[in-house]
Amino acid sequence: MIFSLLKERRRRHLQARSFPTQWLEIIRRNVSFFSPLPAADQAELIRHIQVFIAEKRFEGCDGVEITDEIRLTIAAQACLLLLHRETGYFPRLLTILVYPSMYVAEEQRQLHEHIWQEGKMIRMGETGRQLGTVVLAWDEVKSGAADAADGKNVVFHEFAHQLDFENFAADGAPALATREQQRSWHEVMKAEFASLRAADESGIPTLLDTYGATDPVEFFAVSVEAFFERPRALRARHPKLYAELQKYFQQDPVQYSAER
Repeated sequence: MIFSLLKERRRRHLQARSFPTQWLEIIRRNVSFFSPLPAADQAELIRHIQVFIAEKRFEGCDGVEITDEIRLTIAAQACLLLLHRETGYFPRLLTILVYPSMYVAEEQRQLHEHIWQEGKMIRMGETGRQLGTVVLAWDEVKSGAADAADGKNVVFHEFAHQLDFENFAADGAPALATREQQRSWHEVMKAEFASLRAADESGIPTLLDTYGATDPVEFFAVSVEAFFERPRALRARHPKLYAELQKYFQQDPVQYSAER
């Protein structure tokens, strides 16, 4: 209890700090969704960024030197997912590792019940429930921030996984306040996931990235990408999915989207 109160007091102090002008210039230059945001949302986002940067550790890999530009470009995108809600600032996340570009990672993949495949995968980002770490490729982070309407954003994707972990499970559902919200979420997501999987198997073009057909965990992550990057199309083609995400995030990205 005392620790929680001290943490909240420290966060309020961080949020009250003046935001350096050069930091704001970096965000305006790198993060295309920032300027169209309503003024109140810009101010809230800046307060969240102050806390995020203070609490998370950034480490460069393969020669990357961590700069304010890297910290702010990642933080601004991650913290968009926190607007309008009480937040613990991705409480299971401690460290953000940043590679210059896509990197090679060892992977074990389950093919059948007792059959696993080991190999190397080229990745632009990853996270894991037990790791306390998000890994990102800087060139993908920057391109995702620059184009807010291409439907792809590695920061949204990986930090959606962090939201998923907040209920202490990796199941494609974030922490939801009531049983009614949980029931509604499960019904909609189950139907939408099945629809995406069927479309993927049939070769039917989809708005959602078919990587989301892998499992419910990835489905949630690609849905978050579409919600913030292609909100008009998602609302038109998947209205129930859009409504569930809108209720959870308490945002309507259509209001500030650059989607054409």
